[in-house]
Amino acid sequence: MQLIDGKSLAKKVQDSVAQEVSALKQEKNIVPGLAVILIGDDPASHAYVKMKAKACENVGFYSIAHNMPDTISQAEIIATIEMMNKNPSIDGILVQLPLPKHVDTDKILEVIDPKKDVDGFHAYNVGRLVTNLDTFVACTPLGVMKMFEEYNIDLKGQDVCVVGASNIVGKPMASLLLNADATVTVTHIYTKDLKSHTLKADIVIVGVGVPGLIKEDMVKDGAIVIDIGINRIEDGSLVGDGE
Repeated sequence: MQLIDGKSLAKKVQDSVAQEVSALKQEKNIVPGLAVILIGDDPASHAYVKMKAKACENVGFYSIAHNMPDTISQAEIIATIEMMNKNPSIDGILVQLPLPKHVDTDKILEVIDPKKDVDGFHAYNVGRLVTNLDTFVACTPLGVMKMFEEYNIDLKGQDVCVVGASNIVGKPMASLLLNADATVTVTHIYTKDLKSHTLKADIVIVGVGVPGLIKEDMVKDGAIVIDIGINRIEDGSLVGDGE
């Protein structure tokens, strides 16, 4: 069994980005800026934002987090995004999902300037991804593709099962895989027999936020499993979606 080491790849990418940022500072006096909007107290969301802030610090980005209560109005969120759209010091804007139920997620994402939509969730960037044009791509699926590239895993013709069909992970993941000429099956909450799909796959990619969903007997020998789920369980530890 070979372990795909995402942490070492992340360190390699961060080192490369840090060098580029250093060059920008020295040659053009530019410091890339990232703004994050975090609403509410979802533990997984807070974990993600903490990791993003640490990554920004490691590579030399300017970063700011707007932490808002889950009672905040949609109008106030939109006003904050519009302010950041106009701020020349902010090059990228992330809205941490999920949002509270009273907030229209699609509306919020549409307010972000597509040129600052570094999460790739704006409809403009989603459309360019589906049509295989250069664009911002959802970060987690793009990270998975970087892992395949790092380990020289040729996706052409491979049977890949994507477990989860969210706009954040599943759908952009499927689009990236299709663009790489893989044969893609997307499963979701209404899929009748998940195991029948995962067992046939050469590669299983799961990211739905259900601890222990993918069990050993659901994956054939020799298959590649990418677990991108993140769940905070009762003892406070973070676990993926696989056993």
